[in-house]
Amino acid sequence: MRMLLTLTGYVLAGYCLLCLLLYLLQRQLIYFPVPAQLPPTEPLILQQADATVLVSQQPRDSSQALLYFGGNAEDVSVSLPQFAAAFAGHAVYVMHYRGYGGSSGSPSEQALVADALALYDLLQSKHSDITVIGRSLGSGVAVQLAAQRKVAQLLLITPFDSLRALAQRQFPLFPVKWLLKDTYNSVAYAPAITNPTLILLAEQDEIIGRAHTEALYRAFAPGIARLKSYSGSHNSELAASQLAAWLDAAPR
Repeated sequence: MRMLLTLTGYVLAGYCLLCLLLYLLQRQLIYFPVPAQLPPTEPLILQQADATVLVSQQPRDSSQALLYFGGNAEDVSVSLPQFAAAFAGHAVYVMHYRGYGGSSGSPSEQALVADALALYDLLQSKHSDITVIGRSLGSGVAVQLAAQRKVAQLLLITPFDSLRALAQRQFPLFPVKWLLKDTYNSVAYAPAITNPTLILLAEQDEIIGRAHTEALYRAFAPGIARLKSYSGSHNSELAASQLAAWLDAAPR
């Protein structure tokens, strides 16, 4: 009996230690900063109180603008030329998250959403028609932006319902609900979005999973969002020209 109690104590202690490590290291498991392959030569600089955020840009004298929020471990500088060519009538802005691509600071949900809102507010005086695109992790940022600001269109590529739901699936034995700091609870923000939204679901998505994308789709008010699937995995490349065509075909 004593040996059993001792063994149980060791198991509980080990489990608690693992919980503590998950809590302390969670942002290292969520965010994977990458440098920019094409460092911005004349970036838009978003000066926040605790960070300097770089935004690669293709400025144009147009009322229309495109804001892109990329996925985790994605170098958004590579996307700028593609978006600039596909959206020829738009000024294009791609944000390098804190810690990514030369931006200072450390990434967190609160910080990334604050940066997105500040960027939108800065650009609104120049562009009255702003389309927002968010991919994977960036979908969580884009959803919160669209829920709090007026955007022309919202395009979500391989989005998820909440990071908490994803993490609980990946770590089923741990109390993720109590450990997670950054939840990106998009299903809670989706009902507040009133602009036309296109959701792209990868049919072979091995990271997000169809159920998580469909759960987000169902959270939107009726008639706001459309769900479109395409053949590919989570990291399959989508041509910016194809995204532009899909948005042009979407009702506004």
